[in-house]
Amino acid sequence: MSDAEKSGFIAKVIGPKKRWRAYKARKEQLPENHRAAVDAIERYLMHFVPTDADRNAATFEDLADLFEQAAADDTPIRAIVGEDPVEFVEAFARNYTEGGYAPARARKRLTDAIAAAAGEDPQK
Repeated sequence: MSDAEKSGFIAKVIGPKKRWRAYKARKEQLPENHRAAVDAIERYLMHFVPTDADRNAATFEDLADLFEQAAADDTPIRAIVGEDPVEFVEAFARNYTEGGYAPARARKRLTDAIAAAAGEDPQK
């Protein structure tokens, strides 16, 4: 393997990890309620089949961008995700995947977590 091939291989392996760590650090800087919503969305997005590492990383970076801007603008959680967080996340994910699998349990967990992050009773 040439040095160029090694470099390309290492970039493929290390690059996404660095991007993931950077995303996680950005997420930790969000206000608690926005971070809780991003955590819920992140868990739900993990049910989608990733298309490739770069697209997967871009999904989470864009999610961080969206919530960072919303936090800076004092945008409420519901103004971001709407009344149906499953619909929001599945539409968001369609920009990055060609399909996926999200069982009913994952949908309920997402809906409840967003309601809690928005300061609502998840059981209503």
